[in-house]
Amino acid sequence: MAAARDKRGAARHAAYAAGQAGAVAHVAAHDLGAAAYAIKAARAAVSHGEAETARRDECRWQRAQLPEPIRELVLEDERRRNDICWSVFDC
Repeated sequence: MAAARDKRGAARHAAYAAGQAGAVAHVAAHDLGAAAYAIKAARAAVSHGEAETARRDECRWQRAQLPEPIRELVLEDERRRNDICWSVFDC
């Protein structure tokens, strides 16, 4: 997480995604942090005019990776926590 502090834009969000994935997996309330930061990184890595498409594409790609046995659990979690995750899961 400390690696993200001096970064900006996509690099900062990508560093936070990695930090979330490694540091907070033991906290159920933080389970979507890495995914949300990865979506923010995808959005920040493109021009302003392409940001919304990049956000939706990354969100859809992540959902396509979900194993069927947990898919609905994750999607329900996204719906419940979307507001606190910068609304990145609206895809």
